[in-house]
Amino acid sequence: MKLLAISGSLRQSSLNTMLLQAAIRLAPDAVDICLCGGLDELPLFNPDIEGPEFERPAPLPVLKFRELLQTADGVIIASPEYAHGVTGVLKNALDWIVGSGELVGKPVALLSASGRATIAYAALRETITVMDGQVIDNASVTISLVEGQDDVDNILGDKQKLSLLSDSLLSFIDAIQTR
Repeated sequence: MKLLAISGSLRQSSLNTMLLQAAIRLAPDAVDICLCGGLDELPLFNPDIEGPEFERPAPLPVLKFRELLQTADGVIIASPEYAHGVTGVLKNALDWIVGSGELVGKPVALLSASGRATIAYAALRETITVMDGQVIDNASVTISLVEGQDDVDNILGDKQKLSLLSDSLLSFIDAIQTR
């Protein structure tokens, strides 16, 4: 099984990225989780730069992003909240796939590293639902992490955080297998 993990943060020390890295280390051997890079290489979404009427394909970073999504059995997204919204880099990436449909019918798990990020979480859930992505409720969890205290090893070493992440991952895998 192939899963694509997408962090809505470009920060090197992002708690949401750490949460995805912990999921990668926790995944069973039969599950390959690829951490998506390159969201910062996506140009700003502009529907005028691709399509048959313009006789050129989308830019290469967009095509690579779409290919990663197409080959994934499911997608795990973890994103911070900025000013009560989804991060610009994540929203831009999602805008690039609205028309091409890579999330249509695709199982999606939403993770959050902050219990305070409820508004962006709800907005992200709405965006994914409108795009016909299948948000898996049992796999979508908040695991509150603390800046400067938590890292991947701490997440995996904390029984409560490990249990939440493990349950989320196993629920997601099960939902994909039983579709």
